[in-house]
Amino acid sequence: MPVTRVAAIDCGTNSIRLLVADVDPAAGTLVDLERSNEVVRLGQGVDRTGLLAPEALERTLAATRRYHEVCEGLGVEAVRFVATSATRDARNREEFVTGVRAALGVEPEVVAGDEEARLSFRGATGVLASRFDGPFLVVDLGGGSTELVLGTDAPEAAVSMDVGSVRLTERHLHDDPPTPAQVAAADADVHAALDAAAAVVPLGRTVTLVGLAGSVTTLTAHALGLDHYDRTRIDGAVLGVDDVLASCEDMLARTREQRAALPYLHPGRVDVIGAGALVWRDVVRRVRDEVAVAGGGLTHVVTSEHDILDGIAWSIAER
Repeated sequence: MPVTRVAAIDCGTNSIRLLVADVDPAAGTLVDLERSNEVVRLGQGVDRTGLLAPEALERTLAATRRYHEVCEGLGVEAVRFVATSATRDARNREEFVTGVRAALGVEPEVVAGDEEARLSFRGATGVLASRFDGPFLVVDLGGGSTELVLGTDAPEAAVSMDVGSVRLTERHLHDDPPTPAQVAAADADVHAALDAAAAVVPLGRTVTLVGLAGSVTTLTAHALGLDHYDRTRIDGAVLGVDDVLASCEDMLARTREQRAALPYLHPGRVDVIGAGALVWRDVVRRVRDEVAVAGGGLTHVVTSEHDILDGIAWSIAER
């Protein structure tokens, strides 16, 4: 099977991202040529209205047109565009599908939560499986949803929870910083989602907990005390559970002005990273406790910069 130059596009609730890579399935290699990320907030207001806002659609389609130019310039052979939580939830998603088709020339796929989880697992474990022991619990913490998928060589159980950084910010965390009552309300949503998830995914079997996506990578930079966003230091970082929880608590308690001063925090995440920290804190605590009940001990958490984008790229080349 020859090397294929592919473009993977992940369109989530908060950001749209592009990976152009040369993939060789026979050799098991994926070589980046371009990784781009734009915060477009496609999910603006979707939790409340059930609709994609016109201005959010235009921001997203403008970014898609820019990505098309990049793909053309790099001679991409195949493109896969995957849309996730916000688009799944929107009644007017056909407007989005039509716009992407016109901008990119391919049919966007609005994937279900289990497919999103499978792609995230493939992307993360393709790099980490040789360095850490399974079973892995891969957690993809997005703007509208959070996917949990457990497995060693392949996914064995997966679930998508309707909690994410944008959704919980819009639903509960209105003050700056959020009040204790608002935090408690958001916590209640996450705990209820985790209760349901634990009935599907046996969290106590986790040996290596892996966190993905912008909230998790930003909180890892926070825990490491970086002076800028350094992908090479964040990717594969191993943090103690207590260090992760402390990073989350500190970020949640900060004002937006204080967050904006952090040199590794993307401006498009300033208003929603508190909710991301809350979700990640609650997930890590729950997994730690479930592992303990099962007779084990979760001592560390791994962060991966390889995520659903890599999974999408592998899926194109392996088709």
